[in-house]
Amino acid sequence: MSMDARWLYELLPAIHRSRDEEAGGPLKAFLGIVGEQIALLEEDLAQLYDDQFIETCADWVAPYIGDLVGYRQLQGATPQISSPRAEVADTIRLRRGKGTAATLEELARDVTGWDAQAVEFFRLLATTQYLNHLRPDNLASPDLRKFAPIELVGGPSDRLARTASIRGPARGGLHNIPIVGIFLWRLQSLPILNAAATKIDANRYVFDPFGAPTALFALPEDSAGAMPLDRRLVDADLAAFYGVDKSFFIAGVAIDALKIANLSDASPGVWAHAPAAGQVFVDPALGRIAFGTAPAAPPLVSYHYASASDLGGGAYDRLVSFEAFAPLVAVPGQAATIQAALDAVAGGGTAEISGSGRFAETPSIKANGAGARLELRAADKLPVFMSVGGDVAIAGADGSEITVNGLLISGGRLRVAATPDNKLARLTLRHCTLVPGISRDAAGQPAQPALPSLVVETGANLVIDHCILGGLRLVPGAQATITNSVIDATSNAGVAFAALDGSSGGGALTISDSTIIGKVHTSRLQASNVIFAAGLAAGDTWAAPVWADRRQSGFARFCYLPPGSRAPRPYSCQPSDACPDARPVFASLRYGDPAYGQLSRRTSPAIRQGADDGSEMGVFRELAQPQREANLRQRMDEYLRFGLEAGFVFVT
Repeated sequence: MSMDARWLYELLPAIHRSRDEEAGGPLKAFLGIVGEQIALLEEDLAQLYDDQFIETCADWVAPYIGDLVGYRQLQGATPQISSPRAEVADTIRLRRGKGTAATLEELARDVTGWDAQAVEFFRLLATTQYLNHLRPDNLASPDLRKFAPIELVGGPSDRLARTASIRGPARGGLHNIPIVGIFLWRLQSLPILNAAATKIDANRYVFDPFGAPTALFALPEDSAGAMPLDRRLVDADLAAFYGVDKSFFIAGVAIDALKIANLSDASPGVWAHAPAAGQVFVDPALGRIAFGTAPAAPPLVSYHYASASDLGGGAYDRLVSFEAFAPLVAVPGQAATIQAALDAVAGGGTAEISGSGRFAETPSIKANGAGARLELRAADKLPVFMSVGGDVAIAGADGSEITVNGLLISGGRLRVAATPDNKLARLTLRHCTLVPGISRDAAGQPAQPALPSLVVETGANLVIDHCILGGLRLVPGAQATITNSVIDATSNAGVAFAALDGSSGGGALTISDSTIIGKVHTSRLQASNVIFAAGLAAGDTWAAPVWADRRQSGFARFCYLPPGSRAPRPYSCQPSDACPDARPVFASLRYGDPAYGQLSRRTSPAIRQGADDGSEMGVFRELAQPQREANLRQRMDEYLRFGLEAGFVFVT
């Protein structure tokens, strides 16, 4: 029974209730306060019972229950462990499977958020055969007539026998009795669905919307993790990888007509193999398609690519970044072209592009009316590719704001021109890619590496978040705020940030959690957790690779600043006296590669763990990869059987 205020009041004799009503109800008000306190006590008593169980306890109780079972809390680097409730609940169940490969795999996935696979290396040691227990697969020498075991060497599916290594996991020695290998995939596989293939000529196409070679990746269901498709392995079991709900698919092409082939360049402009009439060749390693019979129109293709993070335009969830500008005009639903949609919302609103298609359009983005707010965006989880034929002009009335979200743009620059009627207040780019070097050639190299991706000729404020851009040019009166982005001038000696002339100091720069490839010259610098991968070429006229005109104000904290930089007094930056040789080493700096912008494992810990929160400097700081690895090591020490040792292998 709930003892609320009404119940208490009705317990009073009628004479007292009558007199209380005549006096204005002071007793009833008093009992209302008493009832509230009784309700709190009842709720607390009910919660005390719930607090005995991890599934229903209050958040503050979970660590205490965990302490009773010896649970050690981890750093909340991933959503799976941001609250210890689930891990505490699973502790007893997981400890029953302590030391088994299945439990170690589950732990690795939960703790890191990466795909993982455990391998017991004692099973792969070359041993003397025992006649009463023959092991025909445990051969000291591999059978070279079977290609599959050779293709899988070095990965988690490698089953070739090895002699024992005594170096230990820290030195690359994995094959020994006490070693359990944890293979980890840090890349995620994302889909491109029903996009038109890019035409090279009548019979040749590529999957990539910008015409460059790109590796196709497997669905996680088709592989242990986000792995690039191997020609021979796909050819051996094509049905496992080809289909509408598989790793890749070409609309209108039956599996019987499809062959896997090496379509690398035999000579400039000529691929190595050509199919017969009616056949279709696909090279998953390069993302190329060759038709024996020319199709009437570019075919629709679906495939998967790899990405380390939700960065640039891509097929991931961007819903939280959307603005709520009304009205909304959809392309191609309500408007036939992007320009028509932009014209319809020029006074304020949203133009949303749906479909993973290529748009060969060069729109002009203009916000009419004082204070107008306009957004041009791709629909959630749908990458939109725009091949423009020149500069995309951006302009607005006094106090207006323009936002561009989720687009991948190639073939031209974004330009905020200095015209008398252009009084745009702010330009915001979120989750966009402006291809560094304007576009990519057939070999995947930047076509115009010296050209910037974005030019701001007015005093507009520029906001860049989770983007990949080429160089930036801003007049000194402008301001740029950059977070979680890559600014890529295509080389360390290129100009990543400067004024319009490409050498003078550009507008004030505030940047955090980003990677800049190329030289920087700004009027004022505020930088935090940034990698400046810059250098001076022979005969360079720049005074420094990173150059701030005003060094008395601003700051540079937890950054990598190349030697000779002229920046505000650095705080906890690298290289330092303690680590004079610290410098970033990247897995790849070519846009389009899956590992683009990732720090190599060979990078000094002073940079890989040099951010203000102990994570890595640069654009992938928010992934908290060092914390994930530390969490995994802690769990492995707890769940491995006595005498065993874990070795981590980062597949991607």
